[in-house]
Amino acid sequence: MATIADLSKLLDREYEDKSLAELIKAPVSALAGVSDGDAKLLKEAFRINTVGDLGRNKYFRAATALVDLADSTK
Repeated sequence: MATIADLSKLLDREYEDKSLAELIKAPVSALAGVSDGDAKLLKEAFRINTVGDLGRNKYFRAATALVDLADSTK
């Protein structure tokens, strides 16, 4: 099943028309609000280079799971 989503608010303009496969390989600075300086700090602290690295990072995934659990108990 094909899915269409408007990702324009999540991405810098140059990445808005990329496929999901391309987005996962894109630098984290492709995300709206993440600067090149932020990307550098993520790389230094967590070895995160791409959107996929960020989404798969065990610390970020753990934090997301905790927030989701907390929100579901409200």
